[in-house]
Amino acid sequence: MRLTILGGGGFRVPLVYGALLGDRAEGRVTRVVLHDLDPDRLTAVTRVLAEQAAGVRDAPEVTATTDLDEALRGADFVFSAIRVGGLEGRANDERVALAEGVLGQETVGAGGIAYGLRTVPVAVDIARRVARLAPNAWVINFTNPAGLVTEAMSRHLGDRAIGICDSPVGLGRRVARVLGANPREAFIDYVGLNHLGWVRGLRVAGRDELPRLLADPELLGSFEEGRLFGTDWLRSLGAIPNEYLHYYYFNREAVDAYQRAEKTRGAFLRDQQAGFYAEAVRPDASALELWDRTRAEREATYMAENRETAGAGEREADDLSGGYEKVALALMRAIARDERTTLILNVRNRSTLSVLDADAVIEVPCLVDANGAHPVTVDPLPGHATGLVCAVKAVEREVLAAADSGSRTTAVKAFALHPLVDSVNVARRLVDGYTAVHPGLAYLT
Repeated sequence: MRLTILGGGGFRVPLVYGALLGDRAEGRVTRVVLHDLDPDRLTAVTRVLAEQAAGVRDAPEVTATTDLDEALRGADFVFSAIRVGGLEGRANDERVALAEGVLGQETVGAGGIAYGLRTVPVAVDIARRVARLAPNAWVINFTNPAGLVTEAMSRHLGDRAIGICDSPVGLGRRVARVLGANPREAFIDYVGLNHLGWVRGLRVAGRDELPRLLADPELLGSFEEGRLFGTDWLRSLGAIPNEYLHYYYFNREAVDAYQRAEKTRGAFLRDQQAGFYAEAVRPDASALELWDRTRAEREATYMAENRETAGAGEREADDLSGGYEKVALALMRAIARDERTTLILNVRNRSTLSVLDADAVIEVPCLVDANGAHPVTVDPLPGHATGLVCAVKAVEREVLAAADSGSRTTAVKAFALHPLVDSVNVARRLVDGYTAVHPGLAYLT
């Protein structure tokens, strides 16, 4: 089976390859094709993968190319993890937003909109090429903003475009762990949009254990979300929010912390990874050891400003191991081998949430088999969550419309309608600021 990884020179590609190395079952991935626009990044990552595979019998063959059509042709699965504009673009997203006093995070608020506006046209082009060159391939999208980009691709690939994210996986694992349950044996009642969802229940052998957690302040405050949001707020909600909802519930504090930070997250990763890629191509360096050290620092500093604002302390060791690569592998295995499983994925709504139309991509538990991912039936969202989900989905639709039409007016509308952008005038200045720093937004007129 052939897996093509778009963004194959990306820093987290070794996580995916490491997961593949552990898969010994029949029908596993035997060939990995890395595609990236930057040949030097491909060289660095290929070196890491070669060290990972050393001594592993029948390790998947790895090839690399800068030719997109060559990479896609004949693929069984396409894993999309591109970053349009690179980390310099992410740093600019943050800087422009913070100058206007609004959030510049890469998937939430103004930063997420800017990232979406320059990513959607590229993702749509990829989807069209997949439909032409590998019509039977399944696209697993990790490109951010994941829900928005998956919806853009699904308009050309239908249900063969499925989005993944490690955030709900980590949240479900933490809730299960603190309740003494095995995450693999628990059903996580989670629903929302990507980076905008809530755990509303955790069922083990048919019994919902979440009320026990919410009723115990000491237990509730013993894991990351309890410390991040505060136990009183979680008990008021009657649910455990995705960590990214901290940007909504504590927006002023988050913006203030980001403005005071020595470096934004994007600028930190830009500088950190520049050092990694420069060193990883040196013949006398162990690319794998260098990657391991860099990744440990990257994971330890994840959402550091939010944790500092909340006094949440350091991340726990169990939360430093990632997780999206395990979701990707489980998804591929379920489809390729009809190994039925339940995963939290970004898929088309169909009739799952009555407040959204059938084609809206949502993040929800899905039953996965050889025919793809099928969202399970869920209870309606409470009013406060419905309001946020509908507002943010409306913004995503405006982003898609702006990317399709090239309309600057529609782009302004997308910014202005977002709950975390508080002024039409700010929205206009954001569009001006982003078009000035991103050549990829020159299509907006």
